[in-house]
Amino acid sequence: MLRENITDLLAFIAVAQEGSFTRAAAKLGLTQSALSHTLRALEARMGVRLLNRTTRSVAPTAAGQRLLETITPRLDEIEIELAAVVETREKPAGTIRITATDYAVDTVLWPRLSRILPDYPDLNVEFVVDYGLSDIVADRFDIGVRWGDQVAKDMIAVRIGPDVRLAIVGSPGYLSQHPVPRQPKDLLRHNCITLRLPTRGGLYAWELKKGKKDIQVRVDGQLTFNGTYQMLNAAIDGAGLAFIPEDLAQPHVAAGRLRYVLEDWFPTFPGLHIFYPARREFSRALAVVVDALRAARQPAP
Repeated sequence: MLRENITDLLAFIAVAQEGSFTRAAAKLGLTQSALSHTLRALEARMGVRLLNRTTRSVAPTAAGQRLLETITPRLDEIEIELAAVVETREKPAGTIRITATDYAVDTVLWPRLSRILPDYPDLNVEFVVDYGLSDIVADRFDIGVRWGDQVAKDMIAVRIGPDVRLAIVGSPGYLSQHPVPRQPKDLLRHNCITLRLPTRGGLYAWELKKGKKDIQVRVDGQLTFNGTYQMLNAAIDGAGLAFIPEDLAQPHVAAGRLRYVLEDWFPTFPGLHIFYPARREFSRALAVVVDALRAARQPAP
């Protein structure tokens, strides 16, 4: 049977099941005359009468009954498969790759996504910890996470956290053995725990701010890491001064494990943002991840 006859076969099934052109036409949204014409054309093409028509009823002929019993379950199977395909599209599936710093993963991304992942068993998330400001298109990431001032202008950016202040901290033991810095230049005489930035090919220069004055201090020291939590732990252990997000340092300051240094020079950076290309295809899986992060975001102070 030609593919263009599928619609006519559906019309035949409706009439045979309803036993009435009037009810079948209403069900299909057709006029009774149009439905009658469709059935006559189908019978003409097949060369066999499918329906017995009387003034009071409509019933399948023997050939019509055989056709009805043969095609109805098969068309039902097709409808079920089509529904399954649509359901698959509606259920988030696949892998979303995210590049972010360890700080962003631990403090924002994982706490929020861990709440929704059990509801989407076919959704996978891959976190790649990176301080290198990766090109998410070239490196095939679906989402990047950066401070607001690091997001390229051609990207769609969504704030997922408040502005963040960075703090200089040292342990009481370290500070008892070294003069407490009074000016940023004093940091040059200290054992500072540094951060390696792979894309810049060097160590991160501490960006400090007091009022309208901004300065960069190129500190040095015995230890260099490429992750925030390693710097935090080294500072707690008395290895030197570290420059880390204040929200990570604060509990340790409150507990007496760390002390703030040069607090009036602590800078504030635009909060964490997720970003992705403006023209990329927005899959259901990506939408679920973005919505989970967006819904929980905090307003900027």
